[in-house]
Amino acid sequence: MSYQVLARKWRPKSFETLVGQDHVVRALTNALEQNRLHHAYLFTGTRGVGKTTLARILAKSLNCETGITAKPCGICNACTEIDKGRYIDLIEVDAASNTQVDAMRDLLDNAQYAPTAGRFKVYIIDEVHMLSKSAFNAMLKTLEEPPAHVKFILATTDPQKVPVTVLSRCLQFNLRQMAGTAITGHLQNILGQENIPFEATALHLISRAAAGSMRDALSLTDQAIAFGGQTVNEAEVRAMLGAIDQSYLYQLLEALLANDGSSLINQAKAMEERSISFEAALNDFAQLLHQIAVAQTVPESIADDRPERETLLALAQKLPAETLQLYYQIALLGRRDIGLAPDEFAGFTMSLLRMLAFTPNDGSSSVSPKETEQTNKLARPAPAIIQAESVVAPFLAKPAPAETLSQQTNVNSATASPQTSSEAPTTPAGSSFNGNWRSLVDELKLGLARELAKHCELIAYDEHSISLSVPEAQKHLLSPNYQEKLGSAIAQYFDKKLKLQFSIGGTGNTPAKQISQEKAVAQASAESAIEEDGFVQALINEFGATIIPNSIKPISN
Repeated sequence: MSYQVLARKWRPKSFETLVGQDHVVRALTNALEQNRLHHAYLFTGTRGVGKTTLARILAKSLNCETGITAKPCGICNACTEIDKGRYIDLIEVDAASNTQVDAMRDLLDNAQYAPTAGRFKVYIIDEVHMLSKSAFNAMLKTLEEPPAHVKFILATTDPQKVPVTVLSRCLQFNLRQMAGTAITGHLQNILGQENIPFEATALHLISRAAAGSMRDALSLTDQAIAFGGQTVNEAEVRAMLGAIDQSYLYQLLEALLANDGSSLINQAKAMEERSISFEAALNDFAQLLHQIAVAQTVPESIADDRPERETLLALAQKLPAETLQLYYQIALLGRRDIGLAPDEFAGFTMSLLRMLAFTPNDGSSSVSPKETEQTNKLARPAPAIIQAESVVAPFLAKPAPAETLSQQTNVNSATASPQTSSEAPTTPAGSSFNGNWRSLVDELKLGLARELAKHCELIAYDEHSISLSVPEAQKHLLSPNYQEKLGSAIAQYFDKKLKLQFSIGGTGNTPAKQISQEKAVAQASAESAIEEDGFVQALINEFGATIIPNSIKPISN
């Protein structure tokens, strides 16, 4: 008997044996058990995640001789014939090779006839997005009002190319990419039953290379078995996958931590001699940094049998979190811009040197204290984001001195009339109004009437009344409802009723205007601090960085 590849031999034949698609299995199982069957299903997802397999299991569930069930028997004529791919009432079509309208019309002409042997005539159309526009149009009528004995199961890797008129007529399920742990566990189970020795680290490598596709994982496992002579071990799988030695990633990181520029360049030259893709290297480096970040935050999530577990945990202890984030950002930008570099080697080494240049200094080198302070600002919260071409973003810069900001934000208070100064003490409840209208507005329990209070200017007051003026532009706030709510809040605060008198006009010196002026002063101070910052100027002059004005925010006191 000829050898059957693992992907076909171990193709799931029931919902229970399907791996990694529990959300779809649950929905279909409930529908079958409750006999709530749709006439058209659409399975979407990347290659090798189980779309066609799921379609065949559903076809068995619909036509099993024991009845419509979520657990087909697997031994009746319908189940066995579907498993062998020769059931007369299961029509499988590859839309990639049958794109034309004539083929679709011939297919649908037979849909009107009752099934020959089964309960339903099931059409599985794979890669349905490949059909032509005319073919889709020919299918629409039948898809919208199919005969009771017809079920459509469509599968595609690119649902965006399927017309919305078709999507709206289907029950859609999105199949997820397989988790690495699910692939590894399934491979262990299969190899155990096949009596093939394996190393867990080798299966991790295969799982990573499969990128979420169970079929790819099984194909790679078949290849690894042949490559290793009926064994699956780490060294041979690495050689087979072309992942012979990625230790250069760790060596690069160690050189960065040691502030060793010479070692970085030598390592890059060694990679060039081995014809390693520098774009792929930056991608792998970013992936490594992500794994270290996970190890820092959730160390228990790193599997015990993962090949690089101890190395990842050790680096997680050595690499500061802010430096890790910096390296990750530079790696991403370096990979994006490598096509703009004079050549890949220059683009790669420039990214490494940039990491070295912006690594927060620990004071052990000859860098001056001023430069060290400026470099460390990369890790501080700051009010601005600076965007630079091919340079890390966001860069952070120092805020304005607190005392300067305080002086500038109080300019309006110094020029305002005494009764509107925000520096006056708050009036205790139950006492008389002291003339500090802005402070009173802050203390009052107001709802929608707060807008009216903020846009009022204090004109005069005495023991029994308060006179307020509203600017012409805000006179729409003088609704009876708002006036009543403001009066009630003031009466509740002072524990006595005060008469409110409103007029339109005044100088406009309202709390709202004061707050706006203070914000403008603070914003101007923050922008000035950013523009005058020496480190920021160095970034602009040396790297062509630009400041994004609307990203600058003053620090709140």
